[in-house]
Amino acid sequence: MPPPPALPDELLEEIFLRLQPDEPACLVRASLASKSWFGLLTGARFRGLYRDFHGAPPMLGFIYRCPPDYVTEEEDSLPHFKATANFGACIPAVEDWKGWHRDYDAWDCRHGRVLFANKNVVPMPLVVWDPMTGRRRLLHPPQDYDSSGAAVLCNVTGCDHRACHMGPFQVVFIGMYNTDDSTVAYAHVSLPEVVNWSEPCTFDLAAEDAFMVDRPPVFIQDALYFMLAYDDYDGDGGDDKTSILKYHLGSNCLSLIDAPPVKTGLVDGVVIMAMEDASLGFAHVDRITLNLWARYMGSNGVMSWTQRRAINLENLLPIQNPREKHRLIGSVEGSDIIFVTTDLYIYEINLKTLRWKEIWKRENCHALFPYLSFYNPPARVNLADAAH
Repeated sequence: MPPPPALPDELLEEIFLRLQPDEPACLVRASLASKSWFGLLTGARFRGLYRDFHGAPPMLGFIYRCPPDYVTEEEDSLPHFKATANFGACIPAVEDWKGWHRDYDAWDCRHGRVLFANKNVVPMPLVVWDPMTGRRRLLHPPQDYDSSGAAVLCNVTGCDHRACHMGPFQVVFIGMYNTDDSTVAYAHVSLPEVVNWSEPCTFDLAAEDAFMVDRPPVFIQDALYFMLAYDDYDGDGGDDKTSILKYHLGSNCLSLIDAPPVKTGLVDGVVIMAMEDASLGFAHVDRITLNLWARYMGSNGVMSWTQRRAINLENLLPIQNPREKHRLIGSVEGSDIIFVTTDLYIYEINLKTLRWKEIWKRENCHALFPYLSFYNPPARVNLADAAH
């Protein structure tokens, strides 16, 4: 009996398009079935169709940051990456990372890349890591500052940022000097090939002892936003003054945005967000209530904060001990999704629909950086591995 006729490529595409992007192993297995399927699934046409069909890239995992006392011996030698899908980050041999990652903290994750920094070394080194391919790139900021922050982002004009980890990238480094009566912020941008830095733009905050807070920055419409705190930040649960430093890449300009008029308590309970409607969000927890603010243009042409909602976490999540401190630790850019730690678990909450899910059982996680990307088989699968 002759073999059945092969299905036309158009019909195969319609079938493969329905494979879920948060289960990338399905695409890998299909691409290894035959050379013809490998060519179809790794071709530019199918990859484009697949991304258009599914829209926003899925979260394949996240980078997390914990206090040193809560890091296990195994975690001490590897990047702190936790997969949320059937995806294995490309991590070099343990001996290649040992001694490298122990003192490095995650500072940012965006457009398929993770940015680490080591504050224990002068001058402070930065490392950009691609979890899809395992590639790393070492950078050195142009100078040292009293406090600093940084962000990594794609540097390809017109890119949709759904699977752009293979292209050029840039790093924006923000440094702050404190003087007797003021604080001056400096913004440096890495130049092509990431071997030099641009001339910095400067901004006088006209405030004493302002400093960068160790919170994830966000990216909205060609601008980066960083959290700041001031000298009255003492970590004792009192009223901490916060504000937001904005860096606009197109105009190479720094500016300051006041935080909403709220009692924030610990700065650790605050995150800034890139909301689904492209507004700047500000979320904070007061006891068991999660408050969400967003910044919009008013009828008078002035940007101002509007409180969007207040959510009682005890009524939403299965919290065992309401007296435990609840901490906001990150968000998904371009969505209304936020991450919160409770007494034992880390939860993902959609602030629009109030749907939530438990993503990990873990205590004392201080920051979470979601890794969003469509899986790119050509970056991980060799044609020689495909079946004949």
